[in-house]
Amino acid sequence: MIHPDTLTEYIQAACADAKVEVVDRTGTLDHLQVTITSTAFEGQNLLNRQRMVYKALSDPMKDGRIHALELKLKTPDEA
Repeated sequence: MIHPDTLTEYIQAACADAKVEVVDRTGTLDHLQVTITSTAFEGQNLLNRQRMVYKALSDPMKDGRIHALELKLKTPDEA
């Protein structure tokens, strides 16, 4: 499991201006719905946005702290 603040730190290390909202889908802190709004997504298609986030979260994904991840990725203009 991963605490929402820790997950936010991982994401903001890759996208400093990211606004992150985390919803724990099961109460176990390993099935998460995450909404991220960042200017880093501007000009990027959905696949590239996802790649950026998965790269930022590679450690907690590999070690099992995150089991399932649902992403909503937006620019400030799309929010």
